[in-house]
Amino acid sequence: MKKRKIVYLVLGIIGTVLLLFTVFAAEQYYRWKICNFTSKDGESHSYHIYAGATIDSVLNLLREDYDISAEVDLKMHMRASILRHPEPGHYTFKAKIGDRELIERLKYGYQTPVRITWNNYVRTREELAGKVTRHLLMDSTTLLGYLEDDAYLAPMGFNKETSRCLFIPNTYEVYWDITPDNLFRRMEREYNKFWNDERRAKADSIGLTPIEIAIVASIVEGESHNKKELPLIASLYLNRVHRNMPLQACPTIKYAVGDFKLKRVLYRHLAVESPYNTYKNPGLPPGPIRCPAPQTIDIVLNAPKTDYLFMCASPELNNTHIFSSTYGNHSAAARQYRHTMDTINWERLQ
Repeated sequence: MKKRKIVYLVLGIIGTVLLLFTVFAAEQYYRWKICNFTSKDGESHSYHIYAGATIDSVLNLLREDYDISAEVDLKMHMRASILRHPEPGHYTFKAKIGDRELIERLKYGYQTPVRITWNNYVRTREELAGKVTRHLLMDSTTLLGYLEDDAYLAPMGFNKETSRCLFIPNTYEVYWDITPDNLFRRMEREYNKFWNDERRAKADSIGLTPIEIAIVASIVEGESHNKKELPLIASLYLNRVHRNMPLQACPTIKYAVGDFKLKRVLYRHLAVESPYNTYKNPGLPPGPIRCPAPQTIDIVLNAPKTDYLFMCASPELNNTHIFSSTYGNHSAAARQYRHTMDTINWERLQ
C-alpha cells in the first residue's frame, strides 16, 4: 500500500512537471511564432531604421505602437538568436507579430518594399528626382547628380538630356535604402522590359530610336489633353520629322522658357535661345519635355498614316484642333483662332 502511494506520488510529480513544461513550451511557442507584440490600435505599423540604430532604440519605437506581452521571453529569444544589432531598412509589421518574425527580419534585413511613383506630368530632372526619392533614404540632390552625369549614363545609352526617358512613369516597388546605382539598374531592366522586340521593331519601321519615339510622345502629350486627338497629333509630328520640317511645337517653347502654365505662345517666346526651341532649331529637341506615359509611346508607335502637317487650336475653344495638310488651310484656321482670342482679350478689357 505504501509503495503504491509512493508510485502515485512520483507519477503525480512527473505529470505536474510535464504539465508545467507543456504550458511553458506552449507559451514560448506562442510568443516565438504567433504573438508577443500586439498593436495598440489594431493596425500595422512601419518604421525606418537607420544605420547605427540599436536593438534598444528599435524596441523603444515599437513600444510606442505595440504592447509587448513578455519582454523577458523576448530578450531570451534575442540572446538565443544572437541578434546584436538591427539591419537598417524600412519595415512594416502586422498588428500581431511573434518574436521570431521580428528578430529574423531585423537580423537579416528582410525589409518591406516601398512604392515609388511618378506620372507623365513630371517635366524636369529636378522634378523627377524629387518624385522618385520622396519615399527613399536617398535624397533628390544625389539622384539628380546621376541624372546629369553623362559619363555614368553613356553605357546605358543615355545622356543628361535623355535620362528622363529611362524613367518610364509607373509605380515600382523597391527597397527604401536602395543605392542610386541599383535604382538605375532597376529602371534599365524596366525600360528594356517595356521596349520589347515588338516595340523596337515598330520604332525601326518608323525610322526612329526608342529615345526619339519618347521625345515625340512627350511633345504629343504637351499638345492636347484630348486623348482622342493624340493619334492624329502623333501622325502630324512624325510627318514633320520624316520631311525634315521644323517641328514648331508650342509645348517645346513652354519648356524652353520654363513656364509650363503659359496660355498663349507669343512672338517674343519664339525668340528664346534654347535647344528646345523647335521654331529656331530643326529636328527633334535633345530630350523629352516630360516623362511620356507608356500609353502615349504606344500611340506614337501605332500612329495612323495621314498627310497632316499643321494643327491649330479650334476657334471654338473646345479643347480640339483643326488639322491641315496645306499651309493655306492652316493659316485660315490660325486667323480664326487669333480673332477669337483677341475678342476674348478685348471683352476682358471692357
